[in-house]
Amino acid sequence: MSRKRLTQIFPFLLPLRVLQRKICFYAKMSFDGHRYAKSLNENQLPYKLFETNCTLYNSDTGFDMIYQENKVFNLKLAAKTLNGLLIKPNETFSFWQVVRYADKHIPYKDGLTVTNGKLAASPGGGLCQMSNLLFLVFLHSSLTIVERHIHKVREFPTLRMAEPDGVDATVSEGWLDLKVKNETDITFQLGIGFDEENIFGSLYAERKMECIYRVEGKDLSYFRKDGKVFENILIYRRQITRDTHETLSESLLYENLCEIGYRLPNDTLITGKGD
Repeated sequence: MSRKRLTQIFPFLLPLRVLQRKICFYAKMSFDGHRYAKSLNENQLPYKLFETNCTLYNSDTGFDMIYQENKVFNLKLAAKTLNGLLIKPNETFSFWQVVRYADKHIPYKDGLTVTNGKLAASPGGGLCQMSNLLFLVFLHSSLTIVERHIHKVREFPTLRMAEPDGVDATVSEGWLDLKVKNETDITFQLGIGFDEENIFGSLYAERKMECIYRVEGKDLSYFRKDGKVFENILIYRRQITRDTHETLSESLLYENLCEIGYRLPNDTLITGKGD
């Protein structure tokens, strides 16, 4: 049995711990040598490299739908700081550097998040849907992933995007960030938009790219270990020519292993039963 953290034993200490982590978190970035992307431009760059979308409302969480409404509110608040963001050559994108003051004038609402290892409602909950979307967008570009963290446990079925399972990136202010660096000589730009049911994520560039990327999941499987069910999938990326769609290269990006915290469909093949 793992030892409990001090904030699990004494929950009233959690706000102080969070404040301490945030102070250290941003202080470290002030001296890490990265030049962080902060410039917004209302004028859209001319070439769209990639666009995807994801359903906003998830009815399979087991919680009141008010938390889904609140999540959408939080996403739209954060989007105001992200839409139109330029990532110039030698700049690094940090999720938290961009959205850290998104709630300065209008506070976040309570959405679902993991606190002390348990799913609960807290201000700003649901922003991981934005980081998931951005991670997928970044994988379809020549930007370099600097920091990304997986969801160790998936508490309920995820909302569908065009991406395979395993393409996700969790964030937690003070602890976990999503960062990419622009090591090219091209300026990129983020686009975030909404309709009544979906959030849209796009990436633009200042000039046309000769190559584009496609991300695929392979060998999806489920297995049981120590009474828990896990999902395992291999994430590959292909580099192809824009005009002829000829595959230039294919590489394994990573292997994604995640515990499943909800009941899978009855016809799901799960190996290792009874282990």
